[in-house]
Amino acid sequence: MKFYLPGNYFKLVLGRPLSVLFFLVLVCSFFAYHAENFKLDASADSLVLEGDEALKYYRSIRARYGTDDFLILTYTPNGDLFNNSTLGDLQNLRDDILSLPAVVSVVSILDVPLLESPPVSLEELQDGIRTLADPSTQTEQARQELISSPLYRNRLVSPDGSTTALQIKLRHDKTYYSLLKKRDRLREKRLHGKLTPEESAELKKVIVRFQEHKAAGKDTLLKSIAEIRGRMAKYQNRARLHLGGVPMIVADSIGFIRHDLFTFGTGVLFFLVLILMVAFGRLRWVLLPMLTCFATGLIMIGFLGLVDWPVTVVSANFLSLLLIISLSLSVHLIVSYREQQALHPDGEQVSLVKATMQHKFLPCFYTALTTVIAFSSLLISGIRPLIDFGWMMSIGITVAFIMAFTLFPAALMMFRSGRPSESRNITAAVTSYIADCIEKYPGLILVFFAILVILSAVGMMRLTVENRFIDYYKKSTEIYQGMELIDRKLGGTTPLDVIVDAPENFFQSSAAEEKEEDPFADELGMHEPGITTTSYWFNSYMLEKAETIHSFLDGLPESGKVLSISTFMQVVRKIDEQSSLDTFFLAILYKKLPEKIKEKLIYPYMSRDGNQLRFNVRVYESDYSLRRQAMLDTIRSHLTDELGLADEQVHFTGMVVLYNNMLQSLFRSQILTIGFVFVAILLMFAILFRNLKLAAVAILPNLVAAAVVLGIMGWLNIPLDMMTVSIAAICIGIAVDDTIHYVFRIRIEYRKDNDYRAAVRRCHGSIGHALYYTTVCIALGFSILALSNFVPTIYFGLLTGFSMTVALMADLTLLPLLIIRFRALD
Repeated sequence: MKFYLPGNYFKLVLGRPLSVLFFLVLVCSFFAYHAENFKLDASADSLVLEGDEALKYYRSIRARYGTDDFLILTYTPNGDLFNNSTLGDLQNLRDDILSLPAVVSVVSILDVPLLESPPVSLEELQDGIRTLADPSTQTEQARQELISSPLYRNRLVSPDGSTTALQIKLRHDKTYYSLLKKRDRLREKRLHGKLTPEESAELKKVIVRFQEHKAAGKDTLLKSIAEIRGRMAKYQNRARLHLGGVPMIVADSIGFIRHDLFTFGTGVLFFLVLILMVAFGRLRWVLLPMLTCFATGLIMIGFLGLVDWPVTVVSANFLSLLLIISLSLSVHLIVSYREQQALHPDGEQVSLVKATMQHKFLPCFYTALTTVIAFSSLLISGIRPLIDFGWMMSIGITVAFIMAFTLFPAALMMFRSGRPSESRNITAAVTSYIADCIEKYPGLILVFFAILVILSAVGMMRLTVENRFIDYYKKSTEIYQGMELIDRKLGGTTPLDVIVDAPENFFQSSAAEEKEEDPFADELGMHEPGITTTSYWFNSYMLEKAETIHSFLDGLPESGKVLSISTFMQVVRKIDEQSSLDTFFLAILYKKLPEKIKEKLIYPYMSRDGNQLRFNVRVYESDYSLRRQAMLDTIRSHLTDELGLADEQVHFTGMVVLYNNMLQSLFRSQILTIGFVFVAILLMFAILFRNLKLAAVAILPNLVAAAVVLGIMGWLNIPLDMMTVSIAAICIGIAVDDTIHYVFRIRIEYRKDNDYRAAVRRCHGSIGHALYYTTVCIALGFSILALSNFVPTIYFGLLTGFSMTVALMADLTLLPLLIIRFRALD
């Protein structure tokens, strides 16, 4: 397929290079101005599916029962937790943190009500609540109560009494949730095509306000976390302290993104400069690719700042990937230019550059297009950060291609052609050796790849999506250490809410009996029916069933601390062991119980109308045997089959559910993305080569590379996650670049003498050098990701770099062998 660049392109870019460079400087300056608005985001949205109905339910439950977004500060003193000196130190720490403007409240063992130190009756509760800080409290009794209480054990204090936790509640951002609710409502209405022009304008304004407020809130959060850690530092010599909780994970993840962007950017630049110097040995071949990479990166960062598009943990490596891909385009141009220079040592610079651009435009266009297709496959994943990552890379690769065919040739025109330099012997030796192997051992090579494919297929069957969120971070990070300590000593980290509704027929019967009198109304002095009459759950019979549910959940190996209305009933039994907890007693208790007690012990676990129960389960995230979907299936099966609840009564929510939904979607995403990339590239090959046999042969080496990397993941028990799920599709998309360049070249070489083996040898001695250079750049560039604190990014970098190496070997051995065996060029 021949294609000729229009003459106007050469007249402009090669005829007026200074004008082109001046224009590109203006473009880069424009985007550099907006680069200061470049933002980072590490919100919990990175763990949820786009349009997930479970997310809406999660927010509605949080609105009813309260948020779980609080900080946990663990405190393990060097001495006894309950001696006066330690308690004084703990009180000072609490007061220091409470004095911060962003902190609303701090709950510690010093503040919670004590009911057995000494014991109090239900009547005495109305007179006041005793705490550990009160002089009348007996410290030893308080110790025993705290480590044995169903309210506090594994929640505020470890069972051995050596570690305590402070729950730090940050100031509730009402504006944020108001804007979020309004934005989601208008978006949902737009989804059904019902927005008026006024509502469309309002949605745009709300989105802008929400993004601005979210950015300001992020800065406030980072400042608050830093201030809390500053206060913690004063106590580190007397105790071991760890900070945990969703807000801290968000704040630290933003720090990881910043670290990754800086590390990846500088690390990749260092390696690329080193590789270019070693490969080409001339300063111009270092400056020109670096200039092209710099302009591409600057434009993309400025563009993201201009459109207010934040980078997440998942897309934090977009800049390094973009630099690598941009460099690979430049390397192909450099190699082609040097070939033209060797053929025409006395040629003028404009002729050499023109021949280079003409010769490489079509293969570079298709390689860029296939890489865009690979990243575009992420758009159908349904996972917001992957979708954003796909868009960012697709736009960035387009910018890289434009820079390669404008900035690179225009800047190259500023140099004289000079004398051609010899290629490095090591590259020629490697590609020549591979060509020899193809001639001497064709059968052995085919057998090797056949065995590799079989082993990879077996490995792929071992792939799983189950993984521990804690393993996303290195053991040296505070996120890992804090989660591990809370799991081990304070009853689990990840919240799961089991919501149980009243049956539908209860509401129908309640409507019919609405006017019936409460049998206890006269005795209680009430003029309206009490909650024991109007509610489904708050009566002696149904509370027994709630206790059965609580006991089952508490007995699960995956569950740590479980809190529910049954926890409150256990406390009541301890206070008044003599009373019979019948419906009459419950009616009196509920009527006379102080509102402050209800706010802490009842309303977080039962709706105010008594028709819905919430069982708050903390799951052991560090448990290696954790299987979230199996756990949820077990709970639902037991509640419906064993306890007789209707399926529609039982609901799950919390971060366990949101995260599990994302994990369960990964297999679907893996199939969709690979299938999308395979079909799209096969069609493109068929159009590009106009030869179905050649198209089928050309895609096989890339499928082998993708299969190998997935097989290795299976054999090494590396699970699919937000990052690794995209490796196979991206591997095919990037690796196919080498395939396109090789096939383009071998068709040219074959036409010279119709000799397959001679064409292969000439290809290895020419385009093989470019493939070698670009693969080394890509593999080493991806290896920089190993410096990340985010473990999935480490896996992504190492596995993708390895797959690129496998793809190169397949393109230089398997591809030519298949072309020869099937005579695919005839």
